[in-house]
Amino acid sequence: MKVDVSEKVKDKKSLGRACARCFLRSYFVGAGFNTRGLQNIGFSYAMQPGLEAIYSDSLELSKARKRYVKHYNSHPFWAPLLIAIFLAVEIQIKDGKFPVLLLNKVKNTTSYTLSAIGDSVFAGSALIFWALATISLLLAGNTVPAMLLGLISFVGLQVFKIYIFWGGLYKGLGFLDQLKRWDLINWGERLKYVNAFVLLIIWTQLWPSGMGIFQWYGGAAILGSLGWLIATGKISREVIAVLFVVASLFLINLI
Repeated sequence: MKVDVSEKVKDKKSLGRACARCFLRSYFVGAGFNTRGLQNIGFSYAMQPGLEAIYSDSLELSKARKRYVKHYNSHPFWAPLLIAIFLAVEIQIKDGKFPVLLLNKVKNTTSYTLSAIGDSVFAGSALIFWALATISLLLAGNTVPAMLLGLISFVGLQVFKIYIFWGGLYKGLGFLDQLKRWDLINWGERLKYVNAFVLLIIWTQLWPSGMGIFQWYGGAAILGSLGWLIATGKISREVIAVLFVVASLFLINLI
């Protein structure tokens, strides 16, 4: 009886160390990006220590590995959560509590849904806010606050990753219910309004002293129209970039 207890403790410690390695490897999920499986190489690499700790049988381990070399893609900020969730699912599969045939469907649905949330909240809102706020602070000569904002944002992101990894590991797919209650999509929309306000502040800071209001808004209207043409696919962004460079060189030579 004592031997069984010690073995269980040993297994838990081994799994804990393996999960820590999985978390560290989550930072490299995008390193093996490819056009066929997208982030599948990095994701399977991150899952490897955990799978080795869960499966002692080489045949079962080989089957588990194959489940994660297929197509995978999601926002990189969600990588720790997805790795933790699927490690928890693999433990359930080993114990016969989760049907392995459902895994691929669950994996794709979860990763794509979180990818959409990540693109909207993180890439489309939070990172934009950090960039705009940093620009505004630097334009105002506030170098130290700008660096502190970047440092706080970086540390906050690491804390967030640790928390969601822990939640996904201990709650599995159930952690998604908690994630749903966070209402991240609506928070991302609110942050977009904040970004628009910060952008107005930057425009005020950049207002040319020798330019009239009609010239300024005329230029803004032109840029807005070009943005609309790009967004609707009526003209490519490469063409706009070339025209911008040509016009800039012409104005420089003219002046």
